[in-house]
Amino acid sequence: MFENQPKGLYALALANTGERFGYYTMLAIFVLFLQANFGWGEGLAGTVYATFLMLVYFLPIVGGAVADRIGYGRCVTIGILVMFLGYLLLAIPAGAGSAAIVIMATALLMISIGTSLFKGNLQVMVGKLYDDPQYTSQRDAGFSIFYMAINIGALFAPTAATKLHAWAMNSLGASESTAYHYAFGVACLSLIVSIAIYYGFRWTFAKVDNTAKKKEAVEEKVVETKHEETPEDKADTHSRLVALFLVFAVVIFFWMAFHQNGLTLTYFARDFTQTTATGITGMLFDVTNLLAVIVAVYALFALFQSKTSTGKTIAGVIILACAAFLGYKYNLSAHETVNVEVPLFQQFNPCFVVMLTPVSMALFGWLASKGKEPSAPRKIGFGMLVAGIGYVIMIIASIGLKYSSSYPADDPQRVSTLWLVSTYLVLTFAELLLSPMGISFVSKVAPQKYQGVMMGCWFGATAVGNFLVQIPAYLWNNVPLTAVWGVLVALCLASFLFIFSVMKKLEKVC
Repeated sequence: MFENQPKGLYALALANTGERFGYYTMLAIFVLFLQANFGWGEGLAGTVYATFLMLVYFLPIVGGAVADRIGYGRCVTIGILVMFLGYLLLAIPAGAGSAAIVIMATALLMISIGTSLFKGNLQVMVGKLYDDPQYTSQRDAGFSIFYMAINIGALFAPTAATKLHAWAMNSLGASESTAYHYAFGVACLSLIVSIAIYYGFRWTFAKVDNTAKKKEAVEEKVVETKHEETPEDKADTHSRLVALFLVFAVVIFFWMAFHQNGLTLTYFARDFTQTTATGITGMLFDVTNLLAVIVAVYALFALFQSKTSTGKTIAGVIILACAAFLGYKYNLSAHETVNVEVPLFQQFNPCFVVMLTPVSMALFGWLASKGKEPSAPRKIGFGMLVAGIGYVIMIIASIGLKYSSSYPADDPQRVSTLWLVSTYLVLTFAELLLSPMGISFVSKVAPQKYQGVMMGCWFGATAVGNFLVQIPAYLWNNVPLTAVWGVLVALCLASFLFIFSVMKKLEKVC
């Protein structure tokens, strides 16, 4: 899994991990903050949430165009600084008046602009590492590792958010709404770590850190060897761009469905899911237990893949240590009731991403050895189908449930937490099929002169999907719960059918 990967991959991935930790810490509680601080309803809070997500993923189009002019490395640095100032503003407890709304809006805009300069360009740099013939065959595996690193940051974010919120309320006596600002402030610290990693290990990816000076040198060289574009070149470029925009059209609806995790799925966790858990179910809401399972999974792979007896022995010891730790934790919590905090549900998606990435890579590696690995477009299509199955689970969980105005914690209609956990598991399978493969597809198919812009357009499609995230929020309380999820199932199924109808065009350029 980690063999024959460029060194720069790990530095860029870890730099992204720090930034994503701060981002997801903020996002885990954002909608809850909007309702607690401003008293907004589900629809308005959903609109603000969706608009912010749209900007976060739309502005990288501009960020990509800027990077094509001044260089990727410079954009990444500027982006981190702007994001830092945005999170700093968001951490200010400004109350609930007009001034607070202006400060929040300014902070969100700065975070969006900073992300536009940082996120997409960092991923372009990862893609350029694999332009080296030595690493070309490892491109998909490399992006899977990069994607896994993102989710390591996201895994700990919900716990950080809930712990900081609780600490501010209990130790500092802050009100519920004010306490959220302390959780937002942790994002500033995570960005300091991110930039330290980026500059500390810059030497490992210096050849793709396309600063303005390097870019000028490259452009001069290109001018010397420039040749007139042939009709065949133009046709190839056209085919590639058409294929990319067909994929962009599909992923819009995936992100609309997927990013319900911070909106309607959070509303469902708050209003319809049991607030306590015991035994193994209760253990799921302790991130240290999830981490132990993740370590055990990787050690299990190492046990079978290690080429030395020493490596196998170390892997075996780690597996036994994880099993002992989990057994110890189970004995402690067997008769203990765990309070289930709503933001903690958002730890399951990154947990499953990190846990299942080696499984996914092993499966597709085995299929590749048999000559049966699906193409990237087929993986994207199957991802849409799997996402639809995730919301079928929510339909089943919601049968017979009715909206309530008080949502008491002991409401008998509250369902098991395992319904949401199962949904997150299935959505993670969909994400692993679609997101890293989509990024890899863009980096591989995009014409050389449009690489920055096309990666930006990937985020632009994601932005449109994120803006549409608000639609189910407006359906909330207005149509039956089963209908809310049914809309998402229908959109995922339609996208699945569409992408397979144009599969020949997509696979032609792979």
